[in-house]
Amino acid sequence: MARNPVKPRTTTPKAKASPALTHIGASGEARMVDVSDKPATERLAVAEGRVVMTRATLDLIVSGNAKKGDVLGTARIAGIMAAKRTSELIPLCHPLALSKVTVDIEPDARLPGCIVRASVKVSGPTGVEMEALTAVTVACLTIYDMIKAVERGVRIEGIHLVEKLGGKSGHYRV
Repeated sequence: MARNPVKPRTTTPKAKASPALTHIGASGEARMVDVSDKPATERLAVAEGRVVMTRATLDLIVSGNAKKGDVLGTARIAGIMAAKRTSELIPLCHPLALSKVTVDIEPDARLPGCIVRASVKVSGPTGVEMEALTAVTVACLTIYDMIKAVERGVRIEGIHLVEKLGGKSGHYRV
């Protein structure tokens, strides 16, 4: 069978220019974004992650018999505290006066493990995605810390932004 040497022409849509990285200056230096001219709007971000463990370790958490105490309550408080201190942990993040932070942790026998979800709200000129992601990450790390003596093979997985509302870029949802 002979091959046709002529390749079919295809047209591709014109690629959109990649947006510039906002934390990089013209000379390539790291910089904090100037948000002073941006209007204050209500902004919300929701993030989620999982802590995967054995069924026996999850049962220990749910029964309240972990050696270090209330695992879920401690992780919830740690996540809220972390959201409030994100600008101290992540370079170039703006310090924000958060109006609401919730951290919900649901034991899930199907994993087995815990699903951690944080919701952060602010009225301001910049978003709260980093605060929600930080809250989830620290809550997951706290769960690990409180159960590591029982099980070292615990995995923290799937930390991601679930939803973002407000600001110029609008609504984002996975």
